[in-house]
Amino acid sequence: MVGSPVRFAAAALFLLLLNACASTPDNRLAYDTKAGSRSGTRIETPKTPLQCVPYARARSGINLFGDAGTWWDQAAGRFARTSTPALGAVMVLTGYAGPGRGHVAVVSRMVSDREIRIDHANWLNDGAIYLDDPVVDVSADNDWSEIRVWNPRAGSWGIRTYVVQGFIGPGPADGNDRVAMN
Repeated sequence: MVGSPVRFAAAALFLLLLNACASTPDNRLAYDTKAGSRSGTRIETPKTPLQCVPYARARSGINLFGDAGTWWDQAAGRFARTSTPALGAVMVLTGYAGPGRGHVAVVSRMVSDREIRIDHANWLNDGAIYLDDPVVDVSADNDWSEIRVWNPRAGSWGIRTYVVQGFIGPGPADGNDRVAMN
């Protein structure tokens, strides 16, 4: 019993420090941690693992090919491009898994001005399809330039912030896609 108070104090300090590691370094997620339910992401495991590009192409009708990191440039002049999400648009992330690598996902629901739901494949490098997965805008200017994605396997927001190049479609380019990005 002599060491019990010391052990208790050490354990309490350890838990306090561990809690600090789990907290976010800024308040950009304060909006989301209190609003809405994060349950609801459905995970489907296809017989053959899928990549994000063929899934987004089939789901959205945006007929682009090649690595996700090339979609934004390929869409110029062919499809509408904007900086804000729209139902059915393809969200293009850049630097997803290193320089030049991207990820694409389809906007499936508009929840609020700072939250959407997406459908996408192979998010956790498992070939699975993630349906109705929450995404929150964490950009300082509320301009959808930076996001975080809900991780349904961990039951929490992902720890990384991702850069959004923009949203492709739905619909053809109208000649003003560059203006819409400003």
